[in-house]
Amino acid sequence: MKFLIDNIFLIALVVISGGALLFPLLQQRGTKVTTLQATQIINQGKTLILDVSDAADFAKGHLREAKNIPLKDLTTRLVEIDKFKARTVIVVCPNGVQSSKATARLKSAGFNDVHSLSGGLASWQTQGLPTVK
Repeated sequence: MKFLIDNIFLIALVVISGGALLFPLLQQRGTKVTTLQATQIINQGKTLILDVSDAADFAKGHLREAKNIPLKDLTTRLVEIDKFKARTVIVVCPNGVQSSKATARLKSAGFNDVHSLSGGLASWQTQGLPTVK
């Protein structure tokens, strides 16, 4: 007991730093899907693939039938995809970071079934799955 009292600040520091490390895991933005789950959802049909990469990255390669709306323009261009609110939406970006942000924006705009591709297009290409230019 004396050890705990003598080292209370050190113990508090350990607890706080551990909490700081776990915070990003606890604060997930939307649901993420793996490449396998994404291909299964896409194969079921009636899926919108939304690529939130900028135009240059989109031109380098993207998923087949993906619609490109850069993340910075997403809020102003939501009317373009309003008709897809009832469908499943898979959001893709180069590495999975931007798609998580876009997923949160889409959910707040009324899209119910929105998923972010975990690892983004890089993960998709690593698995040898097809892309188009």
